[in-house]
Amino acid sequence: MQKKPWPLDTRTVSNLIVVLVGILFYFLLYRFGEVREKISMVAGVLSPFIVGFAIAYLLNTPTTFFEEKVYGSQKHSRALAIVTVYLLAAAVLAILLNLILPQVWSSAVELVNNMSTYMRGLDAFVQALINRFNLEGEGINEMLTAYQDIVQSLTDLAIDKVRTSLPQIWNLGVALGSGVVSALTAFIASIYMLSGKNRLVPQLKKLIYAAVPKKKAAWFLEVCGQANRIFVGFINGKLIDSAIIGVLCFILNLILRIPYNILIAVIIGVTNVIPFFGPIIGAVPCIMILIIVDPWAALRFAVLVLALQQFDGNILGPKILGDSTGLSAIWVLVSIVVCGGLFGFPGMLLGVPTFAVLYALVREWVNHRLQAKGIDGDGKPLLPYAKAEEDTDPQA
Repeated sequence: MQKKPWPLDTRTVSNLIVVLVGILFYFLLYRFGEVREKISMVAGVLSPFIVGFAIAYLLNTPTTFFEEKVYGSQKHSRALAIVTVYLLAAAVLAILLNLILPQVWSSAVELVNNMSTYMRGLDAFVQALINRFNLEGEGINEMLTAYQDIVQSLTDLAIDKVRTSLPQIWNLGVALGSGVVSALTAFIASIYMLSGKNRLVPQLKKLIYAAVPKKKAAWFLEVCGQANRIFVGFINGKLIDSAIIGVLCFILNLILRIPYNILIAVIIGVTNVIPFFGPIIGAVPCIMILIIVDPWAALRFAVLVLALQQFDGNILGPKILGDSTGLSAIWVLVSIVVCGGLFGFPGMLLGVPTFAVLYALVREWVNHRLQAKGIDGDGKPLLPYAKAEEDTDPQA
């Protein structure tokens, strides 16, 4: 029995898919707020598993190192590697919390308690400058008053927030209990993901090869491998880079006698994980604090941040990250601004490697199309293509 021909040819199906993708894209843009809200709701429900995947992804590289290099000859090398990595991570986290967290907390409490004293000192400093250099005081006094009002309002807001939160002990306890449950779920999920990696990855490959044609499945897995290399290289390198910058900032703060050195170093180190804008984002609140406490220290810190940014951008960052993304400065800027505007802090952090993967795919597609047409980026014929035309020309 002869089969009935398919009523739609390949070209029609492709055009139909393009139209459907266009309609879906328009719907997502038109209803972006609602779509974003639904995604946030789903992400909130799945947050323990997302956090667990992030932990497993970050610890996968050291786990693989211990499994292959240290416990390679052992029978349960994967389990030993996972236990070792988690113990090391817990020890490092405990040391950092014991060394840094109490001092950061005490610095923040001291800053809030002494805010009125710092304000009076700042006022006296500005008045001394006005008297010494015979400056017109109205505009400067107005600016100083406005700045003091802003800082005082922020301080009062923080204090009021703490006071109003104190009676809500029950809600705080529920939130802490929920947070502990989520943290334990994420921790257990990360262990299962790391331990089951050798079974989970082959199962996913098998599923992809079963559902997709072999050539497209191989291409998709190659893209996933490339994306994994970019993300691992960028995230691990950026974490190491930010830790070095934080420690270096703390040492230089001690040398330059900048107040609240640990608090400022932690802010600079944490915000440095954001490419390009990280040092600026971290420096602004630090300078605002130092202007109140010690204006000359604020000036020294501003010079220090500029020096650290140049050192990180020109020496340390390229040494650690290398060319892990393959993006120029303008595309890094575009990815941070766009992804940060759409997804906030996670977008600013992960926007660069995500855009790097998309950039690599577009570049591969462009090169493939140019090669198929036999031309280069300037529209000129490629040499082998041109030579083949000369060989087949009947008038040659």
